[in-house]
Amino acid sequence: MINLSIDGQAVSVPEGTTIYNACRSIGTEIPTLCFLDTLHPVNVCRVCVVEVEGARVLVPSCSRAVEDNMVVRTASDRVKHSRKLVLELLASSVDLGTTPHVAEWIEEYDADPARFGPAAPPAAPGTRDAAVPGHHAPPNAAFAATVAEPTKIDNDLYVRDYAKCILCYKCVEACGPDHQNTFAIAVAGRGFDAHISTEFAVPLPDSACVYCGNCIAVCPTGALMAKREYDMRADGSWDEASISMTDTICPYCGVGCTLRLHVAGGEIVKATSPFENSITQGNLCIKGRFGWRFVQNTAVDPGPRE
Repeated sequence: MINLSIDGQAVSVPEGTTIYNACRSIGTEIPTLCFLDTLHPVNVCRVCVVEVEGARVLVPSCSRAVEDNMVVRTASDRVKHSRKLVLELLASSVDLGTTPHVAEWIEEYDADPARFGPAAPPAAPGTRDAAVPGHHAPPNAAFAATVAEPTKIDNDLYVRDYAKCILCYKCVEACGPDHQNTFAIAVAGRGFDAHISTEFAVPLPDSACVYCGNCIAVCPTGALMAKREYDMRADGSWDEASISMTDTICPYCGVGCTLRLHVAGGEIVKATSPFENSITQGNLCIKGRFGWRFVQNTAVDPGPRE
């Protein structure tokens, strides 16, 4: 066991435990956007940083392993200042309107994203996809730079609203080495022009995507969203509080994946799978995540049978 101190409290955890999980073991919650238990930590959001005595810089708690006699401070002035600035930079450049907990964190750390000025107008369609690494337009001091661009709707299953993307890499990890191994998406571009893209920025139906939707499951901001949920949010009929959830088993094959059906007004609006499920770990295939729509497809008249 490794012995350390967290905010003055003595803690003993198994070797290899991250600071983040050590904090959780004693009930200390650390804010994070890019961490998920089922994915390899890439420590890019920097919201979970903590102070380690003797370390030159703040460390990402989601990936830094504990060490014997380590002294950790999760709420020092330095940590709070860093989280405040990270939240200000994110909220000033990204639409975090559908990101859980962020509004609470902004209030908790007294962040003021508006201090960078009004948001810049959205980029024209394809502008960010066509950006050349190393070639940047002069900044406009009248606006806060944003990643805003039109939503990509090129299929009937899910949409990509990259105006909400914080580059947490979760979708890339889920599509790639951690789960699906399809590698249909990756990070393209450099600096502020960095963005999630298919190969050569082709439309999703022309890419290597297999529509498993596992990228949607791990997206923390709503940048990737099931089409039905997106449509309901757009027309104002989405009400999170009224949605009921029922667990069942996917009927398509013998694996036995658990489906969690999200139902609103008697209509299935989306299907997910619990991350803690030992079979799926939150992952599904195209049939499990999207193949339930036949249940309520009553609007189509097939005509008389011969």
